[in-house]
Amino acid sequence: MGLGALEVADIFRAHGPAFRSAQRSHLSLGQLKVMTAIEQCRTAALGGHVLHCPDCQHDQVSYNSCRNRHCPKCQSNAAKRWLEARQADLLPVDYYHVVFTLPAPISEIAYYNKALIYGLLFEIAAQTLTTIAADPRHLGAQVGVTLVLHTWGSALTHHPHVHGIVPGGGLSLDSKRWVACKPGFFLSVRVLSRLFRRRFLEALEQAHRAGKLQLFGDSVGLKDPKSFAKWLAPQRKLEWVVYAKRPFAGPEAVLAYLARYTHRVAIANSRLVAMDACGVTFKFKDYRDKSNPDRPRHKTMALGADEFMRRFLLHVLPGGFHRIRHFGLIANNGRKEKLALARELLNVKPELSCEVKASETADELAGANFVCAHCGAQMMVLESFLRCHSIRGPPQLRGELC
Repeated sequence: MGLGALEVADIFRAHGPAFRSAQRSHLSLGQLKVMTAIEQCRTAALGGHVLHCPDCQHDQVSYNSCRNRHCPKCQSNAAKRWLEARQADLLPVDYYHVVFTLPAPISEIAYYNKALIYGLLFEIAAQTLTTIAADPRHLGAQVGVTLVLHTWGSALTHHPHVHGIVPGGGLSLDSKRWVACKPGFFLSVRVLSRLFRRRFLEALEQAHRAGKLQLFGDSVGLKDPKSFAKWLAPQRKLEWVVYAKRPFAGPEAVLAYLARYTHRVAIANSRLVAMDACGVTFKFKDYRDKSNPDRPRHKTMALGADEFMRRFLLHVLPGGFHRIRHFGLIANNGRKEKLALARELLNVKPELSCEVKASETADELAGANFVCAHCGAQMMVLESFLRCHSIRGPPQLRGELC
């Protein structure tokens, strides 16, 4: 992204105050926090450092990042750290990409029940994969899967789905050998789709009976059990989309894919085209245009600033909700032992740990990120200043403190 390019932060700074005032009763505390974090990201409001390059004598001020997981500017470093931690988990086998998508009617009630519906999406997708894989009629193995939640379509609409990365095989049910899947084929998507649909609808019925679903607006009538059952019936006949892509071309391709998907937000700054009196224009992929089935057409869309911000904030996750989860062989409980066994059965050497050495302090790691834009040398931190404090300014009076 070039200097002066349009950012989501620019849109929130220009139109956020009026949007907050108009939508005061409709914005959650989490959404308000996201707006504030993005507006303040890499500005003096969050503090920063005064840097000096000892090679070319260049000085600059570097402002702190907000580190909010919904901020488009704060995800590259987070993704890099996450990938370094995950690199040692990769096995020398083919990896497959599967996608589980909720149909539109369920997506509508998911917006008011994010923690519940998104949680079920993770759990049922993982159960579906591990159950079918363990079936001797299909693979007969214990598999591992990393699932990543995306809640958006390309046009910022609410479109909850999970992307799964799965190794092409797993431990036998007795854990004594490695069972590889057929070359180029993991599991039947038709079988996965049927089980995913049945189990998800069963879980949704249970949540409704337990009174855990919040229903508002056009959905308020679904509080009645008979109305809910009638609404649910057509969902049993719909084709639920479960998609499996061709295997990745080696572990490096898996990491490249994860780098793009794990820490992605609803829209990247690079997709923004313009902000003017008519609103915000951005690029998107039109998947409904079938003129080229192999590649969706890239188009532009213009939305009013308020509508753009409303769509962006649709995708703010509940506090503490994890959007990347691991199941099966790579679940956090027992991951190291099961991966070590898998490598032994695959007759490969164990990967070296990618964890940061204890001798590397946080300050050393932070300093490594400060690279001179002019000559590429590592810059020195001359001074740090706290949020809401001016740089090298005179002491503030008590009444002027932030």
